[in-house]
Amino acid sequence: QVQLVESGGGLVQVGGSLRLSCAASGRTFSIYRMAWFRQAPGKEREFVAAFRWSDSDTYYADSVKGRFTISRDNVKSTVYLQMNSLKPEDTAVYYCATDLSGAGYRYWGQGTQVTVSS
Repeated sequence: QVQLVESGGGLVQVGGSLRLSCAASGRTFSIYRMAWFRQAPGKEREFVAAFRWSDSDTYYADSVKGRFTISRDNVKSTVYLQMNSLKPEDTAVYYCATDLSGAGYRYWGQGTQVTVSS
């Protein structure tokens, strides 16, 4: 089992920045990947970015490439999502998820709201 706690959401103006944090606890030694997803009202949950623990490789959705950066603090078992140049279409609930040992994203945080106002 892994528990995930997200923080850092809020209200920001267009072009602004926010940094989300996701702290993992429990079986963190089994983490294979951690990722961020988001879900906007009336839309399906979508992938945003992922960080692979073994080699620090990162992956991004096309919609956020060049604006968002995922990183981690290995000691704290925490992953961050730095979001710059925010757009109204980035408004969503952002969820952190973890994949243990390559079994898929089975553990999810409670979500944090990000609202970008124009």
